This record gives sequence, structure tokens and C-alpha cells, in this order.
Amino acid sequence: MSFPMSARRPMLRRLAVTSLAALALVACSSIDTFYPDKGDRKPHPGVAKAHRYPIQGIDVSRWQGEIDWTAVRRAGTQFVFIKATEGGDHIDPNFYKNWAGARAAGIPRGAYHFVYWCRPAHEQAEWFRQHIPNDPDALPPVLDVEWNGHSKTCPQKVPREVALEKIRLMLAELEAHTGKRPIIYTDIPFHQEVLENELPGYHFWLRSVAAEPEERYNNRRWSFWQFTTTGRVPGVKGDVDRNAFYGTADMWEKFKKGEL
Repeated sequence: MSFPMSARRPMLRRLAVTSLAALALVACSSIDTFYPDKGDRKPHPGVAKAHRYPIQGIDVSRWQGEIDWTAVRRAGTQFVFIKATEGGDHIDPNFYKNWAGARAAGIPRGAYHFVYWCRPAHEQAEWFRQHIPNDPDALPPVLDVEWNGHSKTCPQKVPREVALEKIRLMLAELEAHTGKRPIIYTDIPFHQEVLENELPGYHFWLRSVAAEPEERYNNRRWSFWQFTTTGRVPGVKGDVDRNAFYGTADMWEKFKKGEL
């Protein structure tokens, strides 16, 4: 069937508008292709790729309050890192509750220790040995290394070699305690100033909330990507950090078994 040109122009305009709307719908629906029940209060276009990784998780501490772990699991969460200890004398007050809740809901979970640079490494190691469980079904533990510029009691920075010496000691102690090679969590400034070209044999968990990690971290392979601090996940009230694992579902199974 043919139409006169005067009749076809409005039709072509309508088709163009319809096509653009359809493309926009596809783009929006692909933001959380694998886990549509999750979201972000302040989504950033620079991290859009993170939503396309099939293995998605969160990290939590006391600031998330009471968590409905069954709802978190139903939303598609496939891992969680839980704050356990900090420095040499602090334990997150919700750690044991979160640790037990995640396990009961069937979510693979790992514990993390936040380093305080003013405390000797052996004191911090003794502290996390007392409080981080040596559970055979847990994910590898995490050493969280970043400058703590908001602390009123602990110096913000130490010399690079001092920081590396502390990190190496605590990594060794975490591995000896849990039997699993730890993951290193870090952010852009700390990586640039301390970790660049260091510790290649470890899995890295990188914070990058405005761009893909490859754009912000020089010569660093990553295993986990913290891509937002304003995520929204059923079961958690308010904001929560969201993370992606770098590989496929098969690779995730191998990682959990310690084969990667």
C-alpha cells in the first residue's frame, strides 16, 4: 500500500518518536537487567556498565540498621561483605547479627576489617582474629585500606612504605586465621599513593562511583567493583553500597570454591 508524501511525513514523524521512545524504554529497563528490584537514588551514567554484570552484591555496616535478609536475598543479592572490625578496639555493633542473618538467608558473606593507620598492625591483627569468624563457608575476608581523613583520633596518613608494611602483615594474619587469601578493598587516592603496582597476587575490590575502574585505576585488575553508595535494595532501609563481581556465574562458583 502506498501513501502520498503529504500523508507519509506525519506517519514517519510518529514512527521516529515511537522508535526513540522504545529505545529509551530498552535503555531504562537494561539498567538492572539481572536484578530489577534493585535501584539507585542517584544513578551515575559513568557506572552504567556495572548493572550488566550478572553477579551483584552489597556491603553493609551498622549504618544500614535492621536488615531483612530474606528480602535482600529475594531481590537477587548474591553476596555481601559485612563490616566486622576497625582498628584495634572497635567491632561493628551489628556485625554478628548481620553475619548470622545473611547466612540464614543463604547469601554468601565475607567480613571486612577497616585499617586504622595509628594502630600497630599486630594489635589490629589480634583484634580481628578475636572477632572475625573462621567459617569454612564464608567468602575470603577483606582488608579495607583507605586514608581515614574524618577521624579525630587517628592520623590521616603514614608514609607509603609504612602503610605497605602494615598491609602485608595484616594480609598474612588474615590468611593464617581464615585459611583464605584476603581481598583488598581500596579507593582511588589510596591506590594512587600506596598500592599502584603493588600486591599483584591478590583480588582487588575497587571503589569507583563515577567511572569504570579501568578509567581510574592504573594497571589494576579488579574482582569486585563498588559502583555506588546510594543504592536501593529491598530489605535495606535507605542507601546501601552496591557492588558487582567481574565475571560470569560459572566464574563466581569457581571463586567461591577458591579456584580463581
